[in-house]
Amino acid sequence: MHPRILKELIEEVSEPLAMIFEKSWQTGEIPEDWKKANIVPIYKKGNKNNPGNYRPVSLTSVPGKIMEQVIKEIVCKHLESNKVIGNSQHGFVKNKSCQTNLIAFFEKITSLVDKGEAVDVIYLDFSKACDTVSHDILIDKLGKYNLDRATIRWVHNWLDNRSQRVVVNGAKSCWKGITSGVPQGSVLGPVLFNIFINDVDIGIESTLIKFADDTKLGGVATSLEDRDIIQNDLSKLEKWSEVNRMRFNKEKCKVLHLGRNNQFHTYKMGSDCLGRSMAERDLGVIVDHKLNMSQQCDAVAKKANMILGCINRCVVSKTREVILPLYSALVRPQLEYCVQFWAPHFKKDVEKLERVQRRATRMIKGLENMTYEARLHELGLFSLEKRRLRGDMIAVFKYLKGCHKEEGENLFLLVSEDRTRSNGLKVQQGRFRLDIRKKFLTVRVVKYWNKLPREVVESPSLEIFKNRLDRHLSGMV
Repeated sequence: MHPRILKELIEEVSEPLAMIFEKSWQTGEIPEDWKKANIVPIYKKGNKNNPGNYRPVSLTSVPGKIMEQVIKEIVCKHLESNKVIGNSQHGFVKNKSCQTNLIAFFEKITSLVDKGEAVDVIYLDFSKACDTVSHDILIDKLGKYNLDRATIRWVHNWLDNRSQRVVVNGAKSCWKGITSGVPQGSVLGPVLFNIFINDVDIGIESTLIKFADDTKLGGVATSLEDRDIIQNDLSKLEKWSEVNRMRFNKEKCKVLHLGRNNQFHTYKMGSDCLGRSMAERDLGVIVDHKLNMSQQCDAVAKKANMILGCINRCVVSKTREVILPLYSALVRPQLEYCVQFWAPHFKKDVEKLERVQRRATRMIKGLENMTYEARLHELGLFSLEKRRLRGDMIAVFKYLKGCHKEEGENLFLLVSEDRTRSNGLKVQQGRFRLDIRKKFLTVRVVKYWNKLPREVVESPSLEIFKNRLDRHLSGMV
């Protein structure tokens, strides 16, 4: 049934749907239509002729998804109240994101490198993670985490005897039964996957952090004993994958060696040696062995300029009403994705990013002959450098007073109240030797945060903080 029909006939269909949902919950029975999925392949990267380079997204029954949402709320409420999902998981978890994942992990890594330690980071890749989840093992884990029997029964029946077919340009394959995995594109799938992979870091001594199945392991690698700890952790992860029937794609598992005195040790998973990498794409951000973020700046500036060039060639009207929304929606997000983590370290990189916005504002009809600062004032925009500063302050507010407060306790050290004139939100400046530490979020923000006016810092909510911060930044030269 098309979603538009449901929306337009909401008064007519709401009561029968409620009866179906209630009956399904009471009996645990799932309508067969809810167990069928049309698979739409979404291209990821690489050779477009290779089916392995596409993500299989399941399009399922809309009423079935509404019921999934009901079950998801029950499951999430149980997980949150019992603190089931560990702090190492940042994917599909409330108040966590790619940015919190990167900041939490590299806060520890940059601190170690700054102290002169050699550090090894292993990027782990599961082979078809969502598609290889064992239903039996997943149901056992739901029971282990004490979900109620009715919910477990419903989830078990929802997973059992599913079928799918591939649909491309109107052509359809035959139906095939599914024996494992959680459907990608479903409402309940991500929550179930988090439960399945939740115990992967039990017994791990090194730092391990996850975003759904994207997992990385990091630790000191200065001495032989340090490297043995990392190797033992890899052996534990290999054993976990065997027990849980979820294989690692060892060809894609790479080691990033950091620190001046790194011995470039070779690690193994089973009998296979892991490859060495000079740079890895970590949740969409390029992290290299120098940790100076220049490669990331080059990549995002290049992509943003490509999109901007496409807009310039394809859009006839160059008025403010056309170009500014296109720039804000398509170009600027490329320059600001997770930028609180990878903010440029060098002046050349700052200018490289700023040139993109200079070019965009110059495209607007009537502003070509103005200076960059005059164009920004006319359009009511901040420079990208000032926007990054604004984003830094908002991030700190979230870590100290907002939704990331639990994470912030491990990132920032507050100055004692007897030294802050009743302002308990001033933070201490950590020590650093290297620029990679000096430019990291938790160090670079301290000086400016502590200079913010008291009425800005002590805003009662995030929205009020943003408004007061914008007024403060507007007065800056």
